[in-house]
Amino acid sequence: MGVLAVYGVENASTFIYYGLHNLQHRGQEGGGIVTFDPQGESHRYRGQGLLSEIFTNGELDHLPGRLGIGSVKYANASKGGLDNVEPLFFHHHSGDFAIAGEGNLVNARQVTEYLERRGSIFQTRTDSELLAHLIKKGGNVDRIVMIVKALNMLEGGFTFVIMTRNRIYACRDKYGIKPLCIGKIGDGYVVSSESCAFEIMGARFIRDVEPGEIVTLDHHGIRSTRYSQFSRHQMCAMEYIYFARPDSDIDGCNVHAYRKEAGRRLYRENPVEADIVVGVPESSLSAAMGYAEESGIPYEMGLVKHKYVGRTFIQPVQSIRELGVKMKLSPVRSIVEGKRVVLVDDSIVRGTTSLKIVKMLREAGATEVHVRIASPMMRFTCHYGVDTSTPEELLCSHRTLEEARQAIGADSLGYLSPESTRASAFGCADPCQACFTGEYPTLLYDESVEND
Repeated sequence: MGVLAVYGVENASTFIYYGLHNLQHRGQEGGGIVTFDPQGESHRYRGQGLLSEIFTNGELDHLPGRLGIGSVKYANASKGGLDNVEPLFFHHHSGDFAIAGEGNLVNARQVTEYLERRGSIFQTRTDSELLAHLIKKGGNVDRIVMIVKALNMLEGGFTFVIMTRNRIYACRDKYGIKPLCIGKIGDGYVVSSESCAFEIMGARFIRDVEPGEIVTLDHHGIRSTRYSQFSRHQMCAMEYIYFARPDSDIDGCNVHAYRKEAGRRLYRENPVEADIVVGVPESSLSAAMGYAEESGIPYEMGLVKHKYVGRTFIQPVQSIRELGVKMKLSPVRSIVEGKRVVLVDDSIVRGTTSLKIVKMLREAGATEVHVRIASPMMRFTCHYGVDTSTPEELLCSHRTLEEARQAIGADSLGYLSPESTRASAFGCADPCQACFTGEYPTLLYDESVEND
């Protein structure tokens, strides 16, 4: 998912809408916006599908106010439906508030049971609702104290934006697994999952929200509260590898620069003789450029991505992913025919895309297809928001490198090492590589956790 908040800007909902368009790659199942008007009245609109399909008939005109939050939803087979589309809105005697979140709690089951024993009844399956109930049960104290107490009961990789009638709170997990940054827009502020949203909004990047930090935006400006003395910078490696847009800067590292460096290192670790290098659009193109530059093999556009087709990895069910691969990509026969092709991709999760693309390139006349992956072998499930809930879904969880090569039908297969994955960040972060190495930064309370 992607979250975005705006404070102190006229027609905040319009800015949120355009900013969310630059976060659409983070979620395509649904989206929504909540605002508070100057009289303290709340206004909300949300729906399923792409933003262009949700906001079609002047809905933004009915979302007045100088502050608001919005989100786009990442498809998940077990947490679908309009009820789970955020932001969520809650009434409370201490004041109404709205929440939108991203990521996944590893102790969600334990927190749910704790709250249910104290009378909570849940309407959704979202982590944001869990946080809302924890805040409401925080006692008759200042809101920031309630939020601090609530966040200290949560474990996992997450970001939340919380809005009351006159302020916004931006919260990031203490491990720094999920990204969140702050920008300046006129006399106001914006908070976003990625800095790529700032350009279209006319905002200027200020800084990242620090791990374990709550940033408060109100008439006082920016204030910072640490809810945890423990903090680390362990950004999810898949943010750099796949999720984030190349024009985003995350924890001091530009995503395009990271991917290009990963491509260079990929060639050093996995050289091959070939005629052309072809990247899989879109998130693999930077790595393919780096591989081509380092190897001296010409970079060519051997695959074309069809517009208006979503990211196949974040489709909710496997059958839709398989159809999506065929709809999304086409080989350029005149480029690949008779050529030995190095196919550079960012990652292999289930193997669906790789198998289909290798087959398409062969049918288009490629004589050899050598697959190079700009990340390590994904052997372990992610508990922080990447939708790989069981090891059986992962191509490499139970296969050797040779068996994986055979499964996707490639002439050769090579992966980037965990060491190079870390080094590609230029020392700006020590990325979480749990899905590659099995070394999780948090405790895992429940092995059956469902990802958000």
